[in-house]
Amino acid sequence: MRVPLSWLREYVDLPATETGRDVQAKLISVGLEVETVEQLGADLKGPLAVGQVQSIEELEGFKKPIRFCLVDVGQANGTGEPQEIVCGARNFSVGDKVVVVLPGAVLPGGFAIAARKTYGRTSHGMICSGDELGMGDDGSGGIIVLPPETEVGTDAIELLQLVDEVLDIAVTPDRGYALSMRGVARETAVAYGLPLRDPALLDVPAPNAFGYPVQISEPLGCDRFTARTVTGLDPEARSPIWLQRRLQKAGMRPISLAVDITNYVMLELGQPLHAYDRTRVQGAIGVRRATQGEKLTTLDGVTRTLDAEDLVITDDRGPIGLAGVMGGANTEIDDTEGTTTEVVIEAAHFDAIAIARTARRHKLASEASKRFERGVDPQAASAAAQRTVDLLVLLAGGTADAGVTEVIAPSAPHTITIPANHPDKVAGVDYGRETVVRRLQQVGCDVYGQDELIVTVPSWRPDLTDPNDLAEEVIRLEGYENLPSTLPKPPAGLGLTDRQRLHRRIGRALAGAGYVESPNYPFIGEHVFDQFGLAADDPNRKVVKLVNPLSDEEPALRTTLLPGLLGALRRNDGRGSHDLALFETGLVFHPQERLRVAGRLPVDHRPTDEEIASLTAALPVQPRHAAVVLAGAREQAGWWGKGRPADWADAIEAARILAREAGTELLVRSSQYGPWHPGRCAELAVRVDGAEKVIGYAGELHPGVLKTLGLPARTCAMELDLDALERASAGLVKGPRISTFPVATQDVALVVDTSVPHTDVEAALREGAGALLESIRLFDVYENAEQLGESRKSLAYALRFRAADRTLTVDEASAARDAAVALAAERTGAVLRGA
Repeated sequence: MRVPLSWLREYVDLPATETGRDVQAKLISVGLEVETVEQLGADLKGPLAVGQVQSIEELEGFKKPIRFCLVDVGQANGTGEPQEIVCGARNFSVGDKVVVVLPGAVLPGGFAIAARKTYGRTSHGMICSGDELGMGDDGSGGIIVLPPETEVGTDAIELLQLVDEVLDIAVTPDRGYALSMRGVARETAVAYGLPLRDPALLDVPAPNAFGYPVQISEPLGCDRFTARTVTGLDPEARSPIWLQRRLQKAGMRPISLAVDITNYVMLELGQPLHAYDRTRVQGAIGVRRATQGEKLTTLDGVTRTLDAEDLVITDDRGPIGLAGVMGGANTEIDDTEGTTTEVVIEAAHFDAIAIARTARRHKLASEASKRFERGVDPQAASAAAQRTVDLLVLLAGGTADAGVTEVIAPSAPHTITIPANHPDKVAGVDYGRETVVRRLQQVGCDVYGQDELIVTVPSWRPDLTDPNDLAEEVIRLEGYENLPSTLPKPPAGLGLTDRQRLHRRIGRALAGAGYVESPNYPFIGEHVFDQFGLAADDPNRKVVKLVNPLSDEEPALRTTLLPGLLGALRRNDGRGSHDLALFETGLVFHPQERLRVAGRLPVDHRPTDEEIASLTAALPVQPRHAAVVLAGAREQAGWWGKGRPADWADAIEAARILAREAGTELLVRSSQYGPWHPGRCAELAVRVDGAEKVIGYAGELHPGVLKTLGLPARTCAMELDLDALERASAGLVKGPRISTFPVATQDVALVVDTSVPHTDVEAALREGAGALLESIRLFDVYENAEQLGESRKSLAYALRFRAADRTLTVDEASAARDAAVALAAERTGAVLRGA
């Protein structure tokens, strides 16, 4: 909303010294977003005068038409002699009144005017267009031609109101009343503590049976419709300069007198209006829902196919306008032929939601729809119609018809009951009852009661619906800057849950291991499962689809984190970053076995436990997963030695890091699944309640998947179920006990069949070694058919033994080792290498 300061002063007696910047600060303090203050004519310097063209000489021999004019500017030039001016415009004639800028003046943009020789003549000044004076588009596209009654020699700066300040206010959706001078003036009056001259306080005649007939068949969509008629209009009448300039400053283009007046009243009172050529309306005006498929050609010349939900204005022929959005071309006031002498004024109140949906459905945003969808004062309709009639009579010489039509659906004013100290509790400030009542009355509320206030909300504030809205009004008018800074006081004993602590530990551990977190959108397309090579019956193919996805290519919620992570890896690799290690922790989504419809929770009170449980039961299953992807070098080369590329072992080690943070024993064994390479894929499992549960996979991705997705060669990945990992843990990880006794290390190399997993051997060694075993580590894998035999491999382990209460002897450590080897031999067929 653009608000000229000169116009605003008509409704509020601001101090003469107050500038636009001062008003901006005041309005911001009461909650309006005043983005800028435009200084119109700040760099404009006279003399500018009204001149009358006395003669025009056409100059020949130039590429474009040039005219040499003699213009009478009265005494503005100090001599009274006609001013010689060269001009290329052609939209004026001899006898026209024009705006002349004389030598010594400076136009907007720092353009200094001086006498200069051009086209073989000397031009002493310039005849001005609206753009050259910073007036904006007036619709003429050429030289300003003033009304014939304008006096020659008049100061054009004052006449055209070229010097002013314009406040540009970004009106939020809940402040529709601020899309009018009336609304902004009210806020200004409150901010300054000054009285308001309300432009809507007009004497309006009572409705009678002689007005233009109106039939409302959709009272829920249109609860008020006022119709007034003005006859005997002068079809040649044009909008006066002051009216045009106010529209231009407010950002609207002057069109014709009748249209300009309806736009002016809309800007003044906030009530959109529409003027119909009475001779082109057939029968009664009606309001109804459109019939599916009906056609309407709107004022912009577009023929639109209407929807059954659209609210339309009709006559006996059918739709003549989209209610609250745009009028129809078949009842348009014809400004080109100048034949309109009778108009019917419509001032109606339409349902905000209906208008908003219609405007979006037809992609047709207008000044009217912008106001209706934010909330228009229904009580202002009759005053706006009266104001329009008054201006048409005054400026177009019309006669107001005695008939007044008002169709009103019965409605009661909205009241809210609020404790007098409610704003005090919300703000943490002791305002007191008197302050609360005074501030609510300033915004237009009627307030009754003592400790319990009964507040009647004004008709222009549909956004005030509950006690918190009223508390906000008190707080903003008292000043947000006056609220003290207080720290919240959370109740004692609350903190992070075990699940939250685990997620944080995992994030820190992966970051410490060199991974970079890369959060991604939780949306996927189902084609990714084909790219991953998942089986047709794979559980991950069962997805939850969105009704309104952000992208039609990704309409489903993810069941795996890998698509997003691999996409991030591909983008970074394509932009020159080839050594990558990324991780993400986040929710995945699986549909419930039985589809349930979620209920709608109340907003006026806390939902019951049963309602919350019902809503939760309708949600998808949402376990939290963790995943990593790696490509390029895992260790960089340098003076310290050779680097090495990332491989499948790094992906498995990432899973082990997570298991250590959870205090869980992770079982790793060879497997085949989906996008992983069949020979370099590890299955990750844990023991839950005595049974093994597969929670994820790690390893190198399949070459075919890498080619399909455009990923670097030998890309590796790991993904597991964090919630399942947590369930398998023993709770909080305990810090290790620092022993004062030395460790005894025993190495052992065992030869087994190549088909025997290392995890089976390690498990047997761990169990056989007993309580003295502190840790076990595989440090070498060796295969040599000549030394070990066909299909045999050697696994070398380092076993660390330590007792909590003594120093172990060599015999004790050796006995524990031998027991471990014996059990491994019994379970896996292992033999000591070299034995």
